[in-house]
Amino acid sequence: MRCRNVGNLGSSVEMRMVKTQAGKSSHAIVLFDGVCNLCDASVNFIIDRDPDAYFQFASQQSPAGQALLRKHGLAGDEPQTIVLISNGRPYVRSEAALRIARHLRGWPRLLSLAIVIPWFVRDMAYDFIARNRYRWFGRIDACRMPSPAIASRFLK
Repeated sequence: MRCRNVGNLGSSVEMRMVKTQAGKSSHAIVLFDGVCNLCDASVNFIIDRDPDAYFQFASQQSPAGQALLRKHGLAGDEPQTIVLISNGRPYVRSEAALRIARHLRGWPRLLSLAIVIPWFVRDMAYDFIARNRYRWFGRIDACRMPSPAIASRFLK
């Protein structure tokens, strides 16, 4: 397994995030499984519904993704969950997915209302899908190479 959308990290990946006057970041980072077809489709889904480019992306297998996972104590050999890093805090599993949905345009924003469902119930459903994602949706041999139009949204 290899990632083609890699580059050097510089001193800190999160330094690329622009800060607003209130001290909160104007971007959040989505770390995804770069060889999962469902994850790849999810990234495309997010990009299509995020016209303000609030989200930036990195595969968990890339050096940037690995550095962020280690920084937040989430490093592992095999990606098991989507990770959202927002305002310096990591969110995983259903919490990450629902926080992402909250920032999307259109009907997907309504999915964020599922936050009222207890986390352990949401995470059971999330884990069931995560365990079966390769079998249902397949794998790819290498991480995605973003088109030039969206390459700036992927961490290098």
